[in-house]
Amino acid sequence: MGQPLLQSEVAGLRLLARGKVRDVYEIDDKHLLFVASDRISAFDKVMTTPIPDKGRILTSLSLFWFDLLRDVCPNHVVTSDVGAMPAEVRREREQLAGRSLMVRRLRILPVESIVRGYIAGSGWKEYGTNGTICGIALPTGLGESAELPTPIWTPSTKAEQGTHDENISPARARDILGPDAVAVERHTIELYRRARDHARGRGVIIADTKFEFGVDPAGQVILADEVLTPDSSRFWPADRYAVGRSQDSYDKQYLRDWLESVRFDKNGPGIPLPPEVVTRTRQKYLDGYRALTGVEFRA
Repeated sequence: MGQPLLQSEVAGLRLLARGKVRDVYEIDDKHLLFVASDRISAFDKVMTTPIPDKGRILTSLSLFWFDLLRDVCPNHVVTSDVGAMPAEVRREREQLAGRSLMVRRLRILPVESIVRGYIAGSGWKEYGTNGTICGIALPTGLGESAELPTPIWTPSTKAEQGTHDENISPARARDILGPDAVAVERHTIELYRRARDHARGRGVIIADTKFEFGVDPAGQVILADEVLTPDSSRFWPADRYAVGRSQDSYDKQYLRDWLESVRFDKNGPGIPLPPEVVTRTRQKYLDGYRALTGVEFRA
């Protein structure tokens, strides 16, 4: 287990953003450095206790998916080898190795591109009230966690840190994205289907996930950010799946459930996590990594 990284510091590079998990630095006018910290968020709040190795697990899993899905959609990764990055990065090898990506600088599109193959979370709540998800009418009589007849694109707005994303209709997303909407929707569904089929062969159900896309100077839509990690997806063990209830998972639902049990104030700041919650959350990430990739994670 490595020393947890709550916040990165890279002397000589300009910090552009410190998100819920990632710190983003400017390398030059064409490249950025993404650093995945060990911060963890739930209910849009960053907890004050890090999860050891979480950033490295997320980075390694994203690289696995970027490689597997590279023929579906081009992605923003230039290199994950710190030794091939600028001197400012190489000097910080100890804190940055395994958790850093040098990526292409893109015009990031202002919509979270969510795809759902199963009915869960906010989708289940909306369906119970209106029979829809993001305004999309669904068949009647579906149970909680049921597989949808076909995957659906259910985008959301991007919220500032500490505030909530807002589900929007596909029509509204198309208005926001303009001509890029066609490629974003097509890539989202195809990426999900390809990943879903791989995961099924590994005994894992991908209930839903979200992608982020950018546009390069040539106008091509590019897959960006992280891909199919426990932070952006619901992963369910197939051997314990049953319709009509919430599911066991390899994602951070365990942390959300614990926060609910202690009546976490969702309008307040993040809180410290007890050691047993840190340990169990870390193990969820490790179990998901092994299930999806077929290998043990090596820090």
